[in-house]
Amino acid sequence: MAHKLALSIAVGPYDRTRALIDGDVAIDGVDPIVMTFTPEEMFFRAFRHAEFDVCELSMSSQTVKVARRENAYVGVPVFPSRAFRHTSIYVRRDRIARPEDLKGKRIGVPEYQLTANVWARAILADDHGVMPSDVTWVQGGIDEPGRPEKIRLELPASIRVEAAPAHDTISAMLDRGDLDGYIGPRPPSCRNPDVGWLYADPTAAAKDYYRRTRVFPIMHVLGVRRALVDEHPWLPAALLKAFEASKAFALAKLGDTSATKVTLPFVEEQLKAARELMGDDFWSYGVARNRHVVEAFARHHHAQGLSTRQVGVDEMFHPTTFEVSQL
Repeated sequence: MAHKLALSIAVGPYDRTRALIDGDVAIDGVDPIVMTFTPEEMFFRAFRHAEFDVCELSMSSQTVKVARRENAYVGVPVFPSRAFRHTSIYVRRDRIARPEDLKGKRIGVPEYQLTANVWARAILADDHGVMPSDVTWVQGGIDEPGRPEKIRLELPASIRVEAAPAHDTISAMLDRGDLDGYIGPRPPSCRNPDVGWLYADPTAAAKDYYRRTRVFPIMHVLGVRRALVDEHPWLPAALLKAFEASKAFALAKLGDTSATKVTLPFVEEQLKAARELMGDDFWSYGVARNRHVVEAFARHHHAQGLSTRQVGVDEMFHPTTFEVSQL
C-alpha cells in the first residue's frame, strides 16, 4: 500500500481554504495536517523558524527573502489573501485634508515591511506623489507595545523609520495626535472622531484604481519548504491544483443564493458587481493571470527600500506551476 506524504499546512480560515481544512478537497499524494492561524502568528513562526511544511506567507516578507536568495520556502502562485488597501490608510482629519498633506508628516505602522503597507505606499506614490522618503515612519504595536519587525531589514538612508516608545502603541499615539496618520492591515483601536479614512469613499477609489491599473493587490502567497520541493518536485503543482479546487468549491457555495452562506446582506449584489468589474475569475491564481500584479508589487517593494534588487516574477514561483494541464 502506497503511503502519502504527511505534511503540516498552515493557512487562514477562509471560505477559499475551507474545503481543504474540512477534507472536501484532497491534495494528490498528501496526507495533510491543516492548522489555521492569524496572519501575525503564522508569518512570525514561518519567517523566524520555518515551522510548517506548507504555509501561507506574507508577500512582502517572502520577496525580501527571495531578493536575498535566502528563502526557506518556494512560492506557489496561490494567493489566499487579496485586498484593495485604500481602507488601510487612516489620518488625523483635523490636519490632513488630502493625500498630498502627508508629505513631511509622521505615519505609524505595525511593521514597515507589511504587504498591506507596500500597496498603500504604492497608491500614495503613484496617484499622489507622496514618496516613502517624504514621510517619517513610526513602527510599533497597534494595540500592544513592543512589536518588532518580523524579519531584519536593510533600508536605505533615505527611508526614515523610528521605533515607537517602548511603552506606547500606535493607536494611542494616533489618538493623542503624536502621529498624523496610520497605515496597516487592521484598523487602529482609537475612537477619536478626528481619526478616519484618508479616502472619503475608499470603495469608489479602489474601483477607480482597478479600472486604471487592472491590479487586484496580492497580500499573501503560498509557500512550500524548499527541502521538500527538492525531494518531491511534483508537490508545488499538486498544491496549486488543490487550492484551485478549494476556491472553486467556495465560489460555488457563494453563488448559491437560495440561502446565503455569508453572514452579511447584499452578498448576491456584491458578487454580481465584482464580476461585472473584474470578470468571472476575479480572485485568480496562477502566474500568467497575475504577472502584471506581481511585477507592480516587486517594483514598488524595491523602490520602498525593502528589497536590495527588483525581484523577477519567475524567481517567485516554482517552474512546475507556470503551466497547468487542460482538457
